[in-house]
Amino acid sequence: MGKYDISKLRNLGIVAHGGAGKTSLVEAMLFDTGMVDRLGRVDDGSSNMDFEPEEIKRGITLSSSLHHCDWQGYSLHLVDTPGYSNFLHDTRNCLRILGGAVVIVSAISGVKAQTRQIWDWCDEFEVPRIAFVNKMDRERANFLRALDDMAAALNNRPVAVTMPIGAEEDFKGVIDLVRMKARLFQFDEKGTYEEQDIPGDLLDEAQRLRVLLLEAVADADDELMEKYLENEDLSVEDLLRGLREGTLTGVFTPVLCGSATANIGIRQLLDYILHCLPSPLDKGEQHGRHPLSGDDEVRRPDEDEPFSAMVFKTISDPFTGKLTLLRVYSGSLKPDSSVYNPNKDATERVGNIYEMEGKKHKSLSLAVAGDIVAIPKLKVTATGDTLCDESKPIVFESPMPLKPVISFALRTKSKGDEDKLSTALHKLMDEDPTLNLVRDEDTREMIISGMGQVHLEVAVEKLKRKFGVEVELLEPKVPYRETITGRTKVQGKYKKQSGGRGQFGDVWIEMEPLPRGEGYEFVDKIVGGVVPRQYIPAVDKGIQEASHRGVLAGFPVVDFKVTLVDGSHHSVDSSEMAFKVAGSMAFKKAMEECKPVLLEPVMAMEISVPDDCMGDVIGDMNSRRGKVLGVEPKAGSQMIRVQVPMAEVLRYAPELRSMTSDRGMFTMEFSHYEEVPPHLTAKILADLKKAE
Repeated sequence: MGKYDISKLRNLGIVAHGGAGKTSLVEAMLFDTGMVDRLGRVDDGSSNMDFEPEEIKRGITLSSSLHHCDWQGYSLHLVDTPGYSNFLHDTRNCLRILGGAVVIVSAISGVKAQTRQIWDWCDEFEVPRIAFVNKMDRERANFLRALDDMAAALNNRPVAVTMPIGAEEDFKGVIDLVRMKARLFQFDEKGTYEEQDIPGDLLDEAQRLRVLLLEAVADADDELMEKYLENEDLSVEDLLRGLREGTLTGVFTPVLCGSATANIGIRQLLDYILHCLPSPLDKGEQHGRHPLSGDDEVRRPDEDEPFSAMVFKTISDPFTGKLTLLRVYSGSLKPDSSVYNPNKDATERVGNIYEMEGKKHKSLSLAVAGDIVAIPKLKVTATGDTLCDESKPIVFESPMPLKPVISFALRTKSKGDEDKLSTALHKLMDEDPTLNLVRDEDTREMIISGMGQVHLEVAVEKLKRKFGVEVELLEPKVPYRETITGRTKVQGKYKKQSGGRGQFGDVWIEMEPLPRGEGYEFVDKIVGGVVPRQYIPAVDKGIQEASHRGVLAGFPVVDFKVTLVDGSHHSVDSSEMAFKVAGSMAFKKAMEECKPVLLEPVMAMEISVPDDCMGDVIGDMNSRRGKVLGVEPKAGSQMIRVQVPMAEVLRYAPELRSMTSDRGMFTMEFSHYEEVPPHLTAKILADLKKAE
C-alpha cells in the first residue's frame, strides 16, 4: 500500500453470531466497490471469502479471511470472521489488531450469545463499532425489535442512522435519517437505487427516530449540545461529526439496516464506515514493553517510527508453506529485509510481502503503519508474536488462547501414518493455537482438545485434505486413579535360590491413606541396620513402580503413605533388585488389605446461558452428579459455576448447544479428584473390563 494517507485507512472486522450474514455482507461490499465483478454467494459455494472445502461443505465461516477495497478515496481492509462458538477464538485474535468493527444484528433473531461474547471482546480491545441490521427482506424481520434487543442484550445505546422502508416481502429500501432522504432499490443485485422524498406514511416514524439521533449526537459533543438546547438546526456536517465522536468514545452505536444478499443499504453502510470508524491515527499510540527491561514502550502509527507489527494469524498449507498474517503498527516494511522476533529472540528473513484477497494474494513493494499483510515462510514466528526493528525492540501483549472445552482420543486409520500424524498436527496447531495435543501417559492415548466437536471434526478433515493423514476421533478414556481408605502392616519377602548366589530381600511396611491431592510419601523408620542403608532407596523405588498399576483396574495409585518399619537381609544374597521386588510385593499385598477405592477427575466449569435456559441447564447438571457452586447474573444471561465429574461431560459441548439452541457457552478445566460413589464403582469396573 503506502500510496494511501494513513488517515484514509480503515481496518475493520465484520462480526456477529453464525448465520447473521457476515460473509454475504463482505461479498456485497467487494462487489459495490468494484473489487470483484460478480456478487459471490455462500449458498452456491461462489463466495470469495469462504473458500476452504470444509466451509463450502457446511456453508459457514470456519476461519477468518481477508480482503480489501477502495471507497470514496479511502482504503478498507476487511476481515470476515467466524461466528459459531467453536471458532470464535479466531475472531478474538482478529479483534486485537482491528481498528473498528461492523456488528451484524439479524432482523429475525436479534442478538445471540456469540454476538454478546464478541461485543465484550470489542470492549476489552477498545474496538469502536457500528451495527447493521441485516435480513430486512426476510420473513419475521423487525427493525425496531432488533434495536430493542441490542439495548437489552448488549447494555449499549443503539441509535438508528437509517430505517427500513417496509419489511419482509414489502422491504423496498432505506431512509437516511441524517439527510432525511429515502432510497428505493430496484432489487437487481447491483444495489441500484433512486433517491426520493420520504413516503408520507413513514414521515412521523422517521422524525421520531431522528429526534433520538439528534439527542444522541448532542450527548456526545458539548458544542452540539449547546446548539441543540438553543433549538438551533444541526447541519448534516454537525450530525456526522457527532456520530463519529459518539462512535469513537462508545457513547452510542450507530445502527443501519438493509439486506446483504439483496445488496440493499450496503453503499450507505460503506459511507458511514468512513465517517464513524477510526483510522490508525485515530487509534493513536500502541503500548508494549521492552523484552529485556520490561519498561513501557510506545509506537505511533507513523512511517518514520521504528518498525513494529503483531502476528494475529498463521495459515499452514502443504503446497505454499506457512503464511504469517500481521498488522503493522509503526514504521514500514519492504521485501528482502530482516525483522526481529523478540518473543523467540530470533531474526527472520522477509522475502515477499502480500496483501490478502480471499484465497488469493498480490505482492506489495511496501507495507506501512496500519496495513494488514502476509509474509510467507517465516521459520519460528507464531500467532501472537511481535515483529519489530531489532535496534528498537518491543513486545505487544497478545490475547491468551481460549481454553479447550472438549477432548477426543486420536487413532490413525493406517499404522504407517503415525509418524506423519505428529508433524501434521503441529502444523495445524501453528494455524490454530486453541488446538491442544497431549499424550496421556495413564491411558496411553493421544488426546486432541479443542473448542467443540465441530472444531475437532474440521481439524480431522484438514489433516486428511492437507496432509494425507486419516484419523478417527474416539471418546477418550477417563484417567481414573486408585487410592486406599484403610491402613495395614504387611511383609514383603522375596527369596530365590538357584544353585549359586541367590536373591533375598525382606521388608515390613505400614501403609495408610493421605489427604486428597497429597500424592505419595515414603518414611524410613529402620533402626539397627536390619535393612542396610544402601537398599532403602530400592524399596522406595519398588513401591513407586508398583503403584503405577493399582489392584482394582490397573490405574495409578495416589494419596498414600508408606512407612518402612522392619525387615531383614542376607549378607551374600541381598541386593538392590531383591529389595526392590520385596517393596513391590509388600505394596501389592497392602493395597488389597487397605480397602482400595476408585477416584475420578472432577472438572470446574463456567457455563454462560440465556436466562430462559438456566433451569434446564442446572437440572441437567444435577443429573450428571454436578455440584452447582453459584450463579452470577450477566446482561441477559446467567453464569453458572459448577463442579462435575469428567465422565459425565465428555460430550457436553453438543449437548449444551442442543439445550440452549446454540446460545450457551462454557469453559472447563481440571479441578481435583474425588472418590467414585460405591454404587457406580462396580459398573465402571465392569465396563472397563469389557472394553479390555
